[in-house]
Amino acid sequence: MHPDIQQVVLSEESLQRRIGEMAAEISQAYGQEEVVAVCVMKGAIFFMTDLVRRLSSPVVLDFITVSSYGASTVSSGHVQLVKDVDTDLKGKHVLLVEDILDSGRTLSYLVKHISAMQPASVKVATLLDKPERREYEVAVDYAGFVIPDVFVVGYGLDYDQRYRELPFIGELKPEVYTKAPSEQALVS
Repeated sequence: MHPDIQQVVLSEESLQRRIGEMAAEISQAYGQEEVVAVCVMKGAIFFMTDLVRRLSSPVVLDFITVSSYGASTVSSGHVQLVKDVDTDLKGKHVLLVEDILDSGRTLSYLVKHISAMQPASVKVATLLDKPERREYEVAVDYAGFVIPDVFVVGYGLDYDQRYRELPFIGELKPEVYTKAPSEQALVS
């Protein structure tokens, strides 16, 4: 285990098992209809990759990037579109793939943004759901795990762009993200 991790919240094995189950559910829902899987970058990249490789439905991949956290553990309250999708989504079935549903602010924004492109349908798949933090209601079609209100990293999730490469999801030790910026620079 990494020295900055308090505890493992979800093991690599449990992640892979649940993602396989989610892929089966999604494949059954779409059948042989083509789906445009839109990955919310950067956090959902590992989840998206493992999920779409297991889908039996035809898939087109696209990516969207938004920002609301920066180097903080809480959202700034403002969602900024950094990179939009490249695919014309009009009349297409869209599966929005997100790493974590927290306050709901980002997913609420993204569902409205994608819906404005007139797709045939928009469904949401999130790996993690943290309902204790919800401020905006968002309909989730496929959820991997409900987790407690702890700050997690790994398997694509980060703190200040670090820890994404961990193969599990772990709770970050509070002393890591409560250090003054000058202390962080000395440790990094």
